[in-house]
Amino acid sequence: QVQLVESGGGLVQAGGSLRVSCAASGHTFSSYFMGWFRQAPGKERDFVSYISRRGGSTVYVDSVKGRFTISRDNAQNTVYLQMNSLKPEDTAVYFCAAGSGSGSVDDRTTYTFWGQGTPVTVSS
Repeated sequence: QVQLVESGGGLVQAGGSLRVSCAASGHTFSSYFMGWFRQAPGKERDFVSYISRRGGSTVYVDSVKGRFTISRDNAQNTVYLQMNSLKPEDTAVYFCAAGSGSGSVDDRTTYTFWGQGTPVTVSS
């Protein structure tokens, strides 16, 4: 069992930066690959980024490539999403998720554990 708690969301102007974090409880954090998803008001929860168990492999949705960076610190049981050059369309609740099985890394059903989300608002 893994419990995930996101933090770091907030209000930022377009062009600004924000880093959201996800702290995991439990003693097997490094055995999970991690993902970030986001859900804008009235829309579905969409994939943003993925990082492998040891951090050697990452994947991004096209709309954030070059602007967002995912990383993890297995010693601190934490995964991060650094968001630069933010745009109003990045406004959403950001969720982290943990998975250990097979499946597409951009598919919500691949992930087993979810955090409660942290809101990010980008003003124009």
